[in-house]
Amino acid sequence: MTETSDAIWPPVWPCAHGGPLTDGDYRRAPEDFFVEECLGFQPEGHGEHLWLWVEKRELTTLELARRLARACDVTPRQMGFSGMKDRVAVTRQWLSVHLPGREAPADLIGRLGDTPVRILEQHRHPRKLKRGVHRANRFTLRLSGAIVDHPALEPHWQTLCERGVPNYFGPQRFGPDGRNLFRARDVLRRGWRKRDDREGMMLSSARSYLFNELLARRVAENNWATPLAGDVLMLDGSASQFVTQQHDETLVERALRLDLHPTGVLWGTGGSLAQHQAVRYEQQLGDKHADLCKGLEGAGVRLARRALRVVLGAPTVSHDEDNLVLGFELPRGAFATAVLRELIRHPTLI
Repeated sequence: MTETSDAIWPPVWPCAHGGPLTDGDYRRAPEDFFVEECLGFQPEGHGEHLWLWVEKRELTTLELARRLARACDVTPRQMGFSGMKDRVAVTRQWLSVHLPGREAPADLIGRLGDTPVRILEQHRHPRKLKRGVHRANRFTLRLSGAIVDHPALEPHWQTLCERGVPNYFGPQRFGPDGRNLFRARDVLRRGWRKRDDREGMMLSSARSYLFNELLARRVAENNWATPLAGDVLMLDGSASQFVTQQHDETLVERALRLDLHPTGVLWGTGGSLAQHQAVRYEQQLGDKHADLCKGLEGAGVRLARRALRVVLGAPTVSHDEDNLVLGFELPRGAFATAVLRELIRHPTLI
């Protein structure tokens, strides 16, 4: 597949240093890719919904929710979760089950059979767990190969920690070999219908692809982290946004301190706030990918924005036998694979 190739979506720091850092491997086993959801609040201890703190291995969040629904004798609609976690990984996250007036089955684990899951905690809460309410995800990744002993690794990692990383959507968003994007083109060309895309993955793939295209152009022009006249800026750690009407050195300095970030469009209906220099990137996107843009508008998706840069929270680096171990936190919606592609060459890191 060429539409989601590394040549189209260039890493930024390797390009500045003459190419990708070196070869490396990751996720040789699920335990090499550990993700823990950071909810940001605690269940209240009472209510109609049972919240489960669950560890899963080599299982998608959707499949886990379906299996838990069957085990608890409820419909999938009565299940809730905040984020979709990787399949080839060991992950911890919260899920909720609507169980008004009754407890979970005493033999819940037995009903799950050979499902690779551990239930670590159970608490009641008045409300269903909804999508996108968690604050962040904490990653612990084990890398192997030439990267482990590379002399430039430490300063390169420090650069990422100090300057942030291009906030690309990762390959997970596009499915194996990018098939979700190909399906999205077909669905949008015919006219999107809910029955063709129950989970909204086709819409999500199309919007993610367009965002990556815009970010890639700004990476290539070396202004992905620098406020331009007319940029819609987002405060770090917040959804708060505002427009800069002209070049402003104060805003440039704040961007260098990682206090704020330029944003890119998540295509949909409604007018964009971008102006002047910044809006031309959206105009180019609309011209180059008119089929996807018009299809998304026809589907009624509302325009939104996403920061072009993501900051690594509490980053760590260490060695474990023959492995390099990276630890960092990312806000919800950001991808650890976007960080890895700044460090290593690997065929799955598009």
